[in-house]
Amino acid sequence: MRCPFCTATETKVVDSREVVNTFEVRRRRECEVCHKRFTTYERIEQNPLAVIKKDGRREEFRPEKLNHAISMACHKRPVSTEIINKICVEIEAALRNEEKSEVPSSRVGEMVMEKLRNTDKVAYIRFASIYREFADVKDFRQAIKEVSRREKNTGINVKPPVSAEGNSAENKAECMPVRSAVPETVPEKNR
Repeated sequence: MRCPFCTATETKVVDSREVVNTFEVRRRRECEVCHKRFTTYERIEQNPLAVIKKDGRREEFRPEKLNHAISMACHKRPVSTEIINKICVEIEAALRNEEKSEVPSSRVGEMVMEKLRNTDKVAYIRFASIYREFADVKDFRQAIKEVSRREKNTGINVKPPVSAEGNSAENKAECMPVRSAVPETVPEKNR
C-alpha cells in the first residue's frame, strides 16, 4: 500500500477491524518512512450488479447512491445514520443474494419503500412521492390513507396516547369545552 503523504511503499497495518453490517475491513496503517497514519478500507470484490432504469438504461448499482436517496427521505427525521446504513446494507445483501447480474430499479425502489414504511412513515411518504412520481395532493392523500390502513390492519399506533391521568387523548378532547374563534362580544372601543 502506497502512503498518501510521501508515496513510500513501506507501510504497516497498525489496527484492523471489521466494519459492522458491511462487507468491509477497516485498516489503520502507518508509513514506515514519514510515520504518518492513514485509513484504508478493504472490500470483497463482488460480481457487478446493474440496475435497469425505467427508460431501459443500465447503470452500475452504487450503494452510496442508495444511501443518499434514503438519507434525503429521512432528512430531519428521527432516523439515525446507523439505521440508514443498515437499511442500505440489507437491501444490497438481498439484491446480491438473488444472484442476478441485473435488477430492475422498481425492485430496488419497492425494497426501499418497504424498509422505510417499517422505519418512519414520513420518510416513506417522502420517498414514495419521488419514486412513484406523485403529480398532485391527491397522490399524497392516497399514500397517507394506505399507511393509515396498514397501521389499522397491523394494530400499530391505533390506540390514542394516554395522558398522565390515564385518560386517552380522545376522551380528554370529548370532555373539553369547545371555544369559539369569534369573541361573543366586541369591546366598545373596537366598534
